[in-house]
Amino acid sequence: MKSYFLLCVVNVALLFSCLPKTEQQQKASQEKPNVIIVITDDQGYGDLGHTGNPIIQTPALDKFAAEAVSLTNYHVGTTCAPTRAGLLTGRNCNRNGVWHTIMGASMLNYGEITLADVFQENGYKTGMFGKWHLGDNHPFLPHERGFDEALYHGGGGVGQTPDYWNNDYFDDTYFRNGVPEKKTGYCTDVWFDEAMKFITDKKDEPFLCYLSLNAPHGPYNLPEEYYNKYKDDDRITEDQKRFYGMITNVDDNFSKLLEKLDALDIAENTIVIFTTDNGTARGYITDKETGNVTGYNAGMRGTKGSEYDGGHRVPMVIRWPKGGLGRGKTLTDLIAHVDMLPTLTSLTGQEFTPIKTMDGTDISSYLLGKSEAPKRLLVTDTQRVPWPVKGKNSCVMEGNWRLVNGTELYNIGEDPGQQTNLAGQHPERVSEMNAFYESWWADVIQETKYSVINLGSDSMDVITCHDAHTVDYYPPWNQKLIRQGNPMKPAPFSVNFVTAGTYRFHLRRWPLESGVALGAALKDAIPQTPFTDRRIDGQAMKFNKAYLKVADKEMAVEVNNEEGSAVFEIELLQGETNLLTYFDMENGEQSNAFYVYVEKVN
Repeated sequence: MKSYFLLCVVNVALLFSCLPKTEQQQKASQEKPNVIIVITDDQGYGDLGHTGNPIIQTPALDKFAAEAVSLTNYHVGTTCAPTRAGLLTGRNCNRNGVWHTIMGASMLNYGEITLADVFQENGYKTGMFGKWHLGDNHPFLPHERGFDEALYHGGGGVGQTPDYWNNDYFDDTYFRNGVPEKKTGYCTDVWFDEAMKFITDKKDEPFLCYLSLNAPHGPYNLPEEYYNKYKDDDRITEDQKRFYGMITNVDDNFSKLLEKLDALDIAENTIVIFTTDNGTARGYITDKETGNVTGYNAGMRGTKGSEYDGGHRVPMVIRWPKGGLGRGKTLTDLIAHVDMLPTLTSLTGQEFTPIKTMDGTDISSYLLGKSEAPKRLLVTDTQRVPWPVKGKNSCVMEGNWRLVNGTELYNIGEDPGQQTNLAGQHPERVSEMNAFYESWWADVIQETKYSVINLGSDSMDVITCHDAHTVDYYPPWNQKLIRQGNPMKPAPFSVNFVTAGTYRFHLRRWPLESGVALGAALKDAIPQTPFTDRRIDGQAMKFNKAYLKVADKEMAVEVNNEEGSAVFEIELLQGETNLLTYFDMENGEQSNAFYVYVEKVN
């Protein structure tokens, strides 16, 4: 009788768990604010109308800024992946494994806790759409890092080496939770459409939507109608016309996103953030021969990749009507991307106790006008090297002060263009800021480590040369370089075999989905248009022999250039090791395999 009663209780509980949410339950759920983060790629502070650009057309974002809070002293990394890693973890890129955009240093260390992890753990539905660029293999994929749903391209941009073959921004194949899926339309339109579908589906539950765009990163391919908006403007270059057109396309999509929130009646309690990942890539250009300048950079020195403010000071606009964030307010104190995780968890009432050193801090009270901004020093730098180098392209920030490369001191409140070095006038400040950097670096470098790719956890894993640990050269990181067919000096990958067993390796010159043989050329060039780049033919490479070096084992096989790959099968133990795969070419040179497919046989 007792067991029968317990069974009834369980069945009733299951019945009620399957019923739709009541109006009261939905209301309680929606008391937590939703969060939408829109982050663009390579768009600088000056690439918006409301920041003073006299040419660019961004009416939706300009109107949004007038309804929101703008942080005008907000700083990020100087390139894309380091910024995105810092925003999602609250930790500087040199700590979390993402100090570069290629070379095995753009994969977010597995031990890092992401913003999505925290929100997911606290009951939020989580989705990401667009550019991930924090690892294209297990265990780094977005749906393994806290996102329930993800649709994304490979690598750091559409058409890069890890991306699906021949993607070019139009009617491409992307990855939905790791599975290729053909989509119709222009990439930015696709990301926004997918985000709005996710938002519509999750409107009755609190959600986090990370809308991480690849635009306006090159190649500067865009719909003709957006190029036409600028084609007759002789104040900017052809590249800038396309660059600005891509941003105006983002603006139009952003307008649709805000309209969707209004239509769903969730705008009041949704935190919407618009920001970018580094200084402008094409919005401000100096001609090397004539010295002529085109574009606008808000009076700042430096662009993408620079340690000067133009490389890392970017727009940050945040709106939350119900929470009191709005009305065109401007905040001028020093804030950074690493502040977003602790701040957003605080604003949404979530518990978050970091287990690692945080570079960011909770600025929610400052945003809400309840306190002053925290007094602290922050560091940003540009590494773009195999291993972080102390002092390289560094900037220490404190309020309006900038110590650049340890020797140049600027006050951007008085000198926004960073033209007057005040180091000689303020030696004590230089000394104090350098002392901070010394202690900060000593702490950071203890945590620095390469990320390790897991093999054997899926039916087929693919590694690309994009993530090889090259030392004194860049690997072929985009598909145009793959097509050019220049040999790549062999370089290893850091890998982990998740279980012992038999593994089969397929060494390829072309990706599997291309269907092209090892020694074949590709004759599928596409001409350039005023608004899209051309696609070049793929050059043939001829091979004699293929080599596999893994753990303490070495193997070699003769190559048949008519086949798609050179194949090895080998017994391996569980654990971390290096993997090296390369070819001898008929002309006597050696070249790394551009693509390596790995399958666990048994």
